[in-house]
Amino acid sequence: MTDTSMTTRTPWHLWVVGVLSLLWNGFGGYDFIMTTTQGEAYFRASGFDQAMIDYYNAMPAWMYAPWILGVWGAVAGSILLLMRSRFAVPAFALSLLGALVSLVYGQFMNPMPELPPAMAMMKYMPYVITLIAAFLAWYAWTMSKKGVLR
Repeated sequence: MTDTSMTTRTPWHLWVVGVLSLLWNGFGGYDFIMTTTQGEAYFRASGFDQAMIDYYNAMPAWMYAPWILGVWGAVAGSILLLMRSRFAVPAFALSLLGALVSLVYGQFMNPMPELPPAMAMMKYMPYVITLIAAFLAWYAWTMSKKGVLR
């Protein structure tokens, strides 16, 4: 039996997707750290009004679980993808799960307050984040099936 992981070449797009995903998800990690350590000061510097600050400060403790899965699963998945590890697939799957739970909570269970006009596009970010998480999970799964990830 031939070991395909030794003969499968790494496609150029894996490096592009891996680096771009690490930059994107690295910002998510930065945002998580700043939000949890700097809190209101970070929110104000980001342009949040008092209603948005109150909304985020009132987030239930259980929502930290999907947020952590979403953010750190994505960062781990990006690193594992660049390492060509098959473990990128479950890392991105956990990230997608976290993004989906966050989307459902923030859009349907406890919608955000009205956004200031300068931040109006932010209401679409949970959908963008979930779509990117789905793409990355699919991409890692595809690369695993092709024998690129070992």
